[in-house]
Amino acid sequence: MKRLLFPVCALAAVALAPTAHSQPVEQTFMVPTTSALAELCADTSSSNLLMTTAAQNFCHGYMLGTYEVLAQINAARGKPVFCIPKPAPTRNQAIAEFVSWVKENPSQGERPPTDGVYEFLAQRFPCAAGQ
Repeated sequence: MKRLLFPVCALAAVALAPTAHSQPVEQTFMVPTTSALAELCADTSSSNLLMTTAAQNFCHGYMLGTYEVLAQINAARGKPVFCIPKPAPTRNQAIAEFVSWVKENPSQGERPPTDGVYEFLAQRFPCAAGQ
């Protein structure tokens, strides 16, 4: 029994030991263009779970913050440019559509990311006449 206990304890200690993860670096999250933001939002296949989680959290935060500001600006205008339907798409659906839209519209890729999000919203959710 003692012979079996030692290898099991040693295996458990190795399995539970902290593993070294590479930490996200600041440059990873510099998104100077719409394409860079879309790439970050689309990156769910990384072998580094920590980096994937950080990228997705950044993407969701950036997109949600940008949307909230643009929605306030949109509402303050006399005539809104985009109108989100009821029920609205989920955040994951909207982000997936944004990533697809950027791929389908490469000419939009070099715009600043906030401008790209605005254009996406205007094209994807245009307001009906009279709204």
